[in-house]
Formats: sequence, C-alpha cells, structure tokens
Amino acid sequence: MSRIAKAPVELPSGVTATIAAEAVIIKGAKGSLSLPLVTGVSVAQTEQKLQVSFADPNLSRTSAGATRAHLANMVRGVTKGYEKKLELVGVGFRAQLQGKTLNLTLGFSHPVIFPIPEGISIETPTLTEIIIKGIDRQKVGQVAAEIRAVRPPEPYKGKGVRYAGEQITLKEGKKK
Repeated sequence: MSRIAKAPVELPSGVTATIAAEAVIIKGAKGSLSLPLVTGVSVAQTEQKLQVSFADPNLSRTSAGATRAHLANMVRGVTKGYEKKLELVGVGFRAQLQGKTLNLTLGFSHPVIFPIPEGISIETPTLTEIIIKGIDRQKVGQVAAEIRAVRPPEPYKGKGVRYAGEQITLKEGKKK
C-alpha cells in the first residue's frame, strides 16, 4: 500500500467532510472545496479523520496517495488558506489593483491587464509586491505562475516578475 495514503488526514474542529460516491466536499471557516474521486479509490471518515483506501494495488496506488495529499491540502486551505508573494524587479515596474483587475507596468509599450479569477484575492502592499491569497492551493499557484509568465526574470540583470525569495542565477555579460 502507498505510504502516503496510509496516513490519515486529521480534521480540525470547525471542519466537516461530506463523502459522496464520486466526490468529497470539505467545508471550513474560509469556504468549501470539492475533490472528485478517481475510480478504485475510496475515502472513509472515522471520528475526525479521513482514511484513503484503494481496491486494486496495481492501478490505483498512486491515485490513493495523490487523493490523500489533495485532501490534506484542502483541509489546510479551508482553515488557514494559501498565499504566494511575487516581487517586481526593474526600473519602472509596478503593479496596481483596479477593481477586479491587476494593472501591471512591466516595461512593455502597453500596460498588462490581468483579470482576477473567482476565489482568489490579490493585494499590492507596495508598488513592487503582489500577494495572492486563496483557499485552493492549485489555483493560487496557477495564478502566481500566470502573472510571473508575463515577464519572467531575465538571466543577465534579473529584471522581471519573480517569486519572493527566488534565487536567479545571473549570467556573465559579453566580454570584449
């Protein structure tokens, strides 16, 4: 059996799990998330724990481990939430929040307008910082990756959009 799938998922107080035939719904203080179940994987609730099991060890072993990891991420998301920080490095690079859109000035001839998806909140404490928050770990990471992809850090000066704390290995310039 998968070692990851063996560990139960603890449900803290205030978090409830509803198990249906094809999906698991986790509800907490920050909202609710749903996870569709893969065929061959089942979830059972005992007291305040969720236990993942699978029918065929050859086919659904990895799916059981992934399901357990997704459930643990969902429980953390509805209790604490997730957050990613981005930094803008470059002269004149800035971000401004305008309603449900993020206005990015990244050295292009035009400003980049990024629409904020549902379930995600974005803050700009300074002009060069972006904080992305939400309860769904995958969605928070996807939005951060899409914003970073607008202008990824370039390897010579390091200018662009980078994750907070990301190390950029700079290349040496052309020699004469």
